[in-house]
Amino acid sequence: MKNHRIIVSAIVFGFCFMSIFFPISRASAQGQSGLEGTLKIPDSSHMQILTTLDGTTLYGRIIEVGQSEIKFETNIGIIPIQLAKIKEIKEIPISSIKKGVYWFPNPNDTRLLFAPTARCLKGGEGYFADYYLFFPMVAFGITDNITIAGGASIFPWIGIENNLFYFMPKVGCNLGDKFSLAVGALLVKLPSFDDEINPTVGICYGVGTVGGPNSNFTAGVGFGYVDWEFEKTPMFMFGGQHRVSRRISLVSENWMMPGVDQPGIAYGLRFFGEKVSVDLGFLNTIGDNMIFPGIPYIDFVIKF
Repeated sequence: MKNHRIIVSAIVFGFCFMSIFFPISRASAQGQSGLEGTLKIPDSSHMQILTTLDGTTLYGRIIEVGQSEIKFETNIGIIPIQLAKIKEIKEIPISSIKKGVYWFPNPNDTRLLFAPTARCLKGGEGYFADYYLFFPMVAFGITDNITIAGGASIFPWIGIENNLFYFMPKVGCNLGDKFSLAVGALLVKLPSFDDEINPTVGICYGVGTVGGPNSNFTAGVGFGYVDWEFEKTPMFMFGGQHRVSRRISLVSENWMMPGVDQPGIAYGLRFFGEKVSVDLGFLNTIGDNMIFPGIPYIDFVIKF
């Protein structure tokens, strides 16, 4: 059993390492045929971001596609561009342009702070995340509707057999542009105590998210279990995020647990770029034990 855990942990962290330091470029993997799929005239609700091989970025739209070049309309006029000089063309909604600046998507929209939203990773997307430095995990989109994630704690001074192992599958669907539903689970393998068999604990849940990519609300209900014996009373979670600038969002998640009189709350700021996000916040309770501002919280996500 111990050797089995060592092998699983090595696979998980090896995957993390390869994903971060040796990312696969989709554009290079697709080659010229991948570019051909983006050579189209967008509809009126979308525009395009064109990047050339020398690093120049243009905002506008293709208005004509030829055999060796395209005509690209920008706010300064129509520019002919040879296909051989194009590195990438990305289509984006016009609504993502705010005061002439492109607001790239939130790279961590499948979670609030730790709790899940009903949004899933797209097939082939993934991310590496780390909570409090000692709780890393990797998530991957099997399809647009199925996301799996897993990892293990890394407390080196207690031995690998005494660390936590966790697995988080999620299945979801989008019901329109602004409403999503998902079901999933958190499975945690606890360390052994006094040579007893490792207990398994976790939550099975359902969750819904309503709103757009920049401002949305999430609510969920779940049942906790120990060795697959479920609690009869559910727990509830609600929270949301609101984007206040191109690189900053407000994030909150809140819990009502069975048998606990004081609800748990978490709130903070999410700082992000196109592929990386960092959450800085606080954990607290509402009631007599509340302290201000709360216990510090930190995580980061690297998308690939």
